[in-house]
Amino acid sequence: MRILVLGGTVFVGHAVAAAALERGHEVVCAARGASGDVPDGAELVVVDRAEGLGALAGERFDAVVDVARNYQWVREALDALGDAGHWTFVSTINVYSDNKTTGQNAGGALLAPITDSADTSTPESYGGIKVACENAVRAAMGDRAFVVRPGLITGPHDPTDRFGYWPLRLSRGGRVLVPDTPGAPVQHIDVRDLATWIVTAAERGLAGTFDGVGPVSTLGALLAEVAALVAPPGTEIAAVAPDALDEAGVQRWSGPKSLPLWIPDDYEGLASHDAAPSLAAGLRVRPLADTVSAALATERALGADRARKAGLTAAEEAELLGTLPSRPW
Repeated sequence: MRILVLGGTVFVGHAVAAAALERGHEVVCAARGASGDVPDGAELVVVDRAEGLGALAGERFDAVVDVARNYQWVREALDALGDAGHWTFVSTINVYSDNKTTGQNAGGALLAPITDSADTSTPESYGGIKVACENAVRAAMGDRAFVVRPGLITGPHDPTDRFGYWPLRLSRGGRVLVPDTPGAPVQHIDVRDLATWIVTAAERGLAGTFDGVGPVSTLGALLAEVAALVAPPGTEIAAVAPDALDEAGVQRWSGPKSLPLWIPDDYEGLASHDAAPSLAAGLRVRPLADTVSAALATERALGADRARKAGLTAAEEAELLGTLPSRPW
């Protein structure tokens, strides 16, 4: 197959291109080339989507994969390349209007579509734009459209610094600060598993809308397994009450001075969607040990003491452990 990845230089797009190459497909990546390199073996066509897709005029592809978060770009791509045999649109779990109810699936209620803005600065605006993009893809491609809604994406080369914080921190040992919410839901998908499923969908002509999520776990179980994989002997888990962390200015989920994967109140549903339909449709989930190993390698390659997009600095953690009461898990 001749597969076009609109992107292909970072994280999800790069992983999809790499997975397609591994399966023997011809891969073209359309990107500016400013954010990174395409995988070895892929062809880069230099495209700035803000200026259109003229460089791809007259090209024909068996499958297209688009990860855009701009409605106009998605519409332009469909107009230019809609004769493709299969179209994957990578959406987001943020399209749902109900973040509290657990066990939802792809039939859940969605946010109102947003077509007149490229502002993705909030989960709601990001989700609304992705809803509009999904609608455009389904309307144009019909039974050639595969729409996948990932939640937390993990594994190698994660640019968000969220999941990788925990393997890195636990690998350092000592007293490790965690939120005292061991039963809170956690759900993720390794970027390589997501990418492989997208390529498989193109090969098989799989159509429909699915959540790109793995099975639900809990924060306590996840961190315990990560600790068992990477933590040195003598590592202590110091669990601090959520109210105390909130009062101390610790952020939930992501951002500076945060504890990643700690779900905000009333957002339990965001991390507990029903993975069964996706697993039945061919998604395969690798062992956590593989994801942890890859994430830790990425963390160390980037520099363990770099400025992070998510997590606590060593000084912030030490201050919190010195001032807030904690209990062992």
